[in-house]
Parts: sequence; structure tokens; C-alpha cells
Amino acid sequence: QVQLVESGGGLVQPGGSLRLSCAASGMPFSTYAMAWFRQAPGKEREFVAGVNWSGGSTYYADSVKGRFTVSRGTAKNTVYLQMNSLKPEDTAVYYCAADPRSEGPFLEYDYWGQGTQVTVSS
Repeated sequence: QVQLVESGGGLVQPGGSLRLSCAASGMPFSTYAMAWFRQAPGKEREFVAGVNWSGGSTYYADSVKGRFTVSRGTAKNTVYLQMNSLKPEDTAVYYCAADPRSEGPFLEYDYWGQGTQVTVSS
């Protein structure tokens, strides 16, 4: 059974940084595409960043390009989202997603985590 568990969310001041982690189990991690999405109150879920099976290709929403970095740590079956220069508009629940199609990004992913809250506020 595929399980994705996010961690690392919290409260941070504007301009600060956070690193989110997503621990994956029950799947051949090294062959899956991984991604991060977010959903703010009253808004639809949106794609944030994605990485292909090898880590060799990454994809970002325009709103986070240059500030966020997605990476995968194969040895630990974990995908990370390093978030720098955070803004209040980055406030949302962040979700990890996985898909057996190796490349990406996709509009929909087969597996989802429960989410972790990120709040950017002074």
C-alpha cells in the first residue's frame, strides 16, 4: 500500500525558509514521478513543483520559480521541497503526490499524502 507522509510545515515570517519532506513507502520510489501541490483556503489545488523518476528533470509553477527547489533523496525514499523567500501568498496546505508514470508533470497523480500546513505571516 502506497503511503506518503509529509512533514516540515509550520509558521514562518515573510522572507524566511522552510524545507518540506515527503517520506514514501509501499512503492518502487525510484521509478515514480513525484510532485508537490498546495491548496489555500477558498482556492483550488495548484501544482507547485515536480520531479521525474531520476531527479534529472524538475518543473515549477511560475509563482515559485527561483524560490523553491524540489529534489529527491533516493536512499531515503524521500522527496524534498526547499522553500526560500517565502511570501504570505505561499500560505497553504502542501501535499505530496506520486505517480507510476515516470516523467511528469501531470494534472493528476495517483497517490497523495495528507498534507502539511505552511503559514507565512509576521
